[in-house]
Amino acid sequence: MNMRNNRTVSLLCLAAMLPAGRLSAQDPVGTVSYALPQTTITIEVEAVREYFYAGPYAKYAQKYLGVDARQADQTTCTLSTVRMAPYIEADQNFRYYVNPDKATQSFLSLTSQGLIAVNDGSFGESAEWRFTTQTGADFNGKGVSSNLTSEAATLYRGVKEDASYNRIAVQQNMVVQKSLEQRAKEAADMIFNLRQKRVQIVTGDTDATYSGEAMGAALKEISALEKEYMSMFIGYSDFQTQKLKCDVVPAKNRKSQTYVAFRISDTDGIVSADNMSGKPYLLEVVPQPIGEAEGKAVQSKSNVAIYRIPAICTVRLSDGVTSFLQDRMAIYQLGTEGYFPLSK
Repeated sequence: MNMRNNRTVSLLCLAAMLPAGRLSAQDPVGTVSYALPQTTITIEVEAVREYFYAGPYAKYAQKYLGVDARQADQTTCTLSTVRMAPYIEADQNFRYYVNPDKATQSFLSLTSQGLIAVNDGSFGESAEWRFTTQTGADFNGKGVSSNLTSEAATLYRGVKEDASYNRIAVQQNMVVQKSLEQRAKEAADMIFNLRQKRVQIVTGDTDATYSGEAMGAALKEISALEKEYMSMFIGYSDFQTQKLKCDVVPAKNRKSQTYVAFRISDTDGIVSADNMSGKPYLLEVVPQPIGEAEGKAVQSKSNVAIYRIPAICTVRLSDGVTSFLQDRMAIYQLGTEGYFPLSK
């Protein structure tokens, strides 16, 4: 067996010498126990949540600005980044014993290259809040026009003259609150005024002279003001990023090799596979057929170690319609088992 085959067998065996005190059952003294390998597919998901707040003048955006604006607050969550990687770990449901002797040095040499210890895994990290509390939309301070206006009203009062009363008109100004549409029209007028000022500065059609940094600062300030006024019509959004890591362990005894890896909900973000409130994202595993071994098979009369030959699988992540990732992976538990002679 050459060096390349030596490495291959070590990965296929992936056997481990498990100390006697590490497992729930006591290993017999003088024996070596090992576990067959299994593949876990780890998926790292990143999603962006958008909290959209509709502007107070949204229903007048088409009338005064000629633009379509979203009319209601909305929360959405979209997938932005996803990573997928296979990891090898011990399958504790398939553990075997071997009796080491002088003839098993080659086997022990192989196991030393792929040890699996039960305390090598990650047992979770501290939890934290995924999203901060939303304070709601804030359009305060946007706009420079007053919320009040002056209206002229004609009142009448009775004046006694001689034996009769006469009605005399009295002009009186009253301060009243502007209607929502009035404020929307004023904001739209301000937007067009700012755009006109910007064109005048760029073309030099102004009494003042702008050049260099002064022109850049003036244009920047005008753009900031225009953005504030536009938000009163088209609204604005806050964005938050959520990350989650999930594991999928394929099982050979399943009829369907399609798994729900995770779900995404507009209200809750990335949620677990068993949370039915979200849209499912599916992990499809398609194993390739494993061919028969060629050559003459001779039954060994000595001790043997069982090892796994992985199945090469096409792994695809999708939402049922669109595929996001596709890769080829070696899935040990979906493959077949072989026997490695420990002695001649």
